Amino acid sequence: MEYKRIKNLREDNDIMQKEIAKYLNITQQQYSLYERGIREIPVDLLIKLADYYNVSIDYILNKTNKKDINQ
Repeated sequence: MEYKRIKNLREDNDIMQKEIAKYLNITQQQYSLYERGIREIPVDLLIKLADYYNVSIDYILNKTNKKDINQ
């Protein structure tokens, strides 16, 4: 699975991979593998990313185009 949205969210917020990796308590290299779609993102990290960016998991997984979790 490709995770273009986590890269776009990160870049739109001017955040480095290293910063997100630290928040997730993983290495930058591990985060890079997720962002490039080489490895699947575990559910617990998906939840943390959705909370961090205040978006739904469905948005991250490209199941909806609605960013706002309250829509």
